[in-house]
Amino acid sequence: MYKFFLPDEYVKDVFEITPEKLKEKGIKGIITDLDNTLVEWDRPEATPEIIAWLKGMHDAGILVTIVSNNNGLRVMKFCEPIGTPFICDARKPMGKSFKKALVTMNIRKGEAVVIGDQLMTDILGGNRKGIHTILVVPVARSDGFFTKFNRMMERRIMARMKKLGMIHWED
Repeated sequence: MYKFFLPDEYVKDVFEITPEKLKEKGIKGIITDLDNTLVEWDRPEATPEIIAWLKGMHDAGILVTIVSNNNGLRVMKFCEPIGTPFICDARKPMGKSFKKALVTMNIRKGEAVVIGDQLMTDILGGNRKGIHTILVVPVARSDGFFTKFNRMMERRIMARMKKLGMIHWED
């Protein structure tokens, strides 16, 4: 059961994920979460650093689609100014939004990665669809109302995975 919560990779932030590293793995597209993955959950706009990261991916020919459980207005206000495709109200970890992102980018699951800050939504959803998953440290220490419950559950799952020797990184 725990294997579905285990990411394929763990990084400090998205800036450790480079086009070169992705291309080495045959990756053509990124399905990424928004809140606390790219920016703080309460930051309405992309930072210059995130804009540069997205541009770097675009320039390297790597497609990016933001898949968020957040509402359409929040996600649209973030994505439209930077020209990034998105899927909102995604209901992660359900698989429909991940499949839709793959179809939209016209890539196979072996050519994609899922990037996110939550085991219960991003990693579980990506793993269930057979997509390579990358867990990032949350950008902010605070969370929205619904995410707080997930974080509590994630701490328990991670503690158990550590005890079982499944995790080989430090918090």
